[in-house]
Amino acid sequence: MANLTIVGTTPRKVDGVAKVTGSAKYAADFNLPGLLYGKIKRSSHAHARIVSIDTTAAEALPGVKAVLTFRDVPAIPHAGAPAPREGGLVADQLILTGQPLFVGDGIAAVAAITEEIADEALGLINVEYEPLPTVFDPVLAMQPDAPRLHQTEQNLVMPPVHIQHGNIEQGFAEADYIIEGVYSTGRPHPAYMEPNACTCHFDGDGKLTIYSSTQCAFMVRGILSQVLDIPLHKVRVIVEHMGGGFGAKQDLYQHEFVCALLARRAGRPVKMEYTRYESFVGSKSRHPVTVNLKQGVKKDGTLTARQVKYVSNTGAYASHGPGITWVGCEDLSSLYRCGNNYWADGYSVYTNNPIAGAFRGFGGVQAFFALDTQMDEIAHRLGMDPVDFRLKNAVGEGDASPSGHLLNGDALAACLRRGAEEVDWYGRHNHPQPAEPHRKRGWGVGTEMHSSGAFPAIREQSNAVIKMNEDGTVTLLVGIADLGTGAQTAMAQIAAEVLGLPFDRIRVISGDTDVTPFDIGAYGSRTTFVGGGAVFKAAQELKRQLLELAAAKLGASAAALSIRAGRVFVDADPRQGMALAELVKGEGGQSPRTLIASATHEAEVAYSFAAHFAEVEVDTETGQIEVKQVVAVHEVGRAINPKGVEGQIEGGIQQGIGHTLTEDLVVDPRTGRALNASFVDYKMPLAMDMPRIKTIILEVSPDIGGPFGAKGVGEDPIMAIGPAIANAVHDAIGVRFTELPITPEKVLRALRQKEKMTGSK
Repeated sequence: MANLTIVGTTPRKVDGVAKVTGSAKYAADFNLPGLLYGKIKRSSHAHARIVSIDTTAAEALPGVKAVLTFRDVPAIPHAGAPAPREGGLVADQLILTGQPLFVGDGIAAVAAITEEIADEALGLINVEYEPLPTVFDPVLAMQPDAPRLHQTEQNLVMPPVHIQHGNIEQGFAEADYIIEGVYSTGRPHPAYMEPNACTCHFDGDGKLTIYSSTQCAFMVRGILSQVLDIPLHKVRVIVEHMGGGFGAKQDLYQHEFVCALLARRAGRPVKMEYTRYESFVGSKSRHPVTVNLKQGVKKDGTLTARQVKYVSNTGAYASHGPGITWVGCEDLSSLYRCGNNYWADGYSVYTNNPIAGAFRGFGGVQAFFALDTQMDEIAHRLGMDPVDFRLKNAVGEGDASPSGHLLNGDALAACLRRGAEEVDWYGRHNHPQPAEPHRKRGWGVGTEMHSSGAFPAIREQSNAVIKMNEDGTVTLLVGIADLGTGAQTAMAQIAAEVLGLPFDRIRVISGDTDVTPFDIGAYGSRTTFVGGGAVFKAAQELKRQLLELAAAKLGASAAALSIRAGRVFVDADPRQGMALAELVKGEGGQSPRTLIASATHEAEVAYSFAAHFAEVEVDTETGQIEVKQVVAVHEVGRAINPKGVEGQIEGGIQQGIGHTLTEDLVVDPRTGRALNASFVDYKMPLAMDMPRIKTIILEVSPDIGGPFGAKGVGEDPIMAIGPAIANAVHDAIGVRFTELPITPEKVLRALRQKEKMTGSK
């Protein structure tokens, strides 16, 4: 590890030039001959039955080439993803529906020669609805008299999650204090720059090619094959570049199915690109969750028991609701020991809201906001320093993780100690305060732990193929898509390091199901950990082949040879060797040697940790909260690409600040209509709103399952920043917030209430 030359550095991104010059092609950039434009007609009711639908006028409109309704498409329920992802999902969605369950549900579609004509045609489709009863609150949805949205008891997606360890009654009996609280989170949206988009066409042999903005190309291929009854070898999915996904582009949406069916009906290529409004209401948000949390603690700060009720609002369809509920309940058992006395009940509930789904942090954002906010509250009640209280109970070496695996090292404690040192935590109240008396500053800490991959819920596997070219360069084929995270660059670094090649001699091909080996997808902080593991193994096998070939030519055993800087040489006499290009080229008129290696990597799980320290300033006259600075300490095992890791952390912090302070897709509780589904009204922090961020990367606990010890980092930063900000606000103004987002209105309301209770400002 001490001799690494490429891993641990930050070379130029392999797709950087294409992106900055504008030559990179995204799903909506493919303009095929004869291209049509597809649009979906969406329900104006949150719950209704379609009595009649008349498409006559739309079909007669010049320029319209195909019209579909829910009656014209396969009525096959699907979960949005095929095996092996479908195990934790529920097949409750249709391509188009005659009984919409939320405002925005797809009921019909058109394809026309221009987008304008397609939009006009949608308006000409006449629909008669029979409105049905609605329910938007998950607690009300579980009541016996609530309208049933699916054929399930209490509108529960699946039977309740129940996790139990130890003896919860005994744990609370041993406590000197019992603290309870209710914590709730909003409905923030991924708001990726690239809207949901795809382009579909069929060739003369009936083969479907789809250019899609998806994190899981092989999942798109699989579910299209299942639902549309097309053999896998006649479905090709291509993902050249993506403009973000954050988990929400894991599954298929209506547009991919509809686009393919419109292309089949019209006999011409069809492109569908969501408007920004459609990306808000027709894709997926984070699950609004309410957590009832109860903990027992001794006077010395030892936690003795933890009891949880986790209620998740999954919206009209299940999507990842069951999985998120399960993960949230599991995460609340982690991070801090509680005497192994734990009890959790989790409910994933159908409502008539837009669909909630997978989103960066996958249940952990909601869980850790509740847990780490209450940890801060308990510390203050005990008169303990919040960091010291966390250190006393932090999980570490030998403790069981949510997956059942034992943790390696004391990474959480290392993050807390390093961050506390960096910000002068114990002297923080001696830091200067603003001159204006209405501005108050405070510090807070938030923590998290997250798995790399979804094992054991999903059997984690990736594959890689690597080929030596006749000039000594290498082509690497992987199925993992690059969401903009730099995944291709990291894969190239791993291969180059193993092979002893310069970085620029590796060419990565990804995201084409006809060319690359199967991969389940880019999600769950698994890309580097699992996908990189496959690349590591494939490169090792190719290296073995190269050394065996060189051994015959150099008259030395393979064990006595090394490769560095694209040259193979004898260890005992480095002058004796040759360039790889010379090694593999043909001699005497013979063809060059073709060396190809492949590998399958199955991984279980590794856990990365983080502690965020945030300083905020609260204006008590306006209620405005400004995050002044963040120190983020992340233990990642091994940073394959340090700048890439920093970019993930800074991006997660930006999203987390938004989710904590401003972002919430607001749905009218009477009609189910989204009220701020645009970038005008949905408020995200921009560059000018960002605080100073210092990222500290720790490599104290490398994982033997990851390439060079690497673990995932993609989801971690969005989980730790929320409680850090909320706890800093309490430190500044003495008010504890348990509901996200913490808006200026909520701050002013809480300050007025505090003033009434205490008689002072």
